Amino acid sequence: MNQKAGTAATIAIIAAIGSFVLTFAGNPVWGLLAAILAIVLGLVGVIISASPKVGGGLMSSFSVILGIFGVGLAILVLVGILLF
Repeated sequence: MNQKAGTAATIAIIAAIGSFVLTFAGNPVWGLLAAILAIVLGLVGVIISASPKVGGGLMSSFSVILGIFGVGLAILVLVGILLF
């Protein structure tokens, strides 16, 4: 039986990486939204990976962690833009 990564886990890791790219590209609002999406889809991916046919639990957990850092980074950039 082949185990494959869930779609939610794949999209979550792409959204987590995209949040950093968007934030550093000067779009912290879009980066914040992508980070929130990464957290939500990462949690969904962790729940779905409980099935023996679907993998990606580690990838989903990693995307949640990256999403949390992405939210913090986007908020810091937004505060920096508002203050300076």
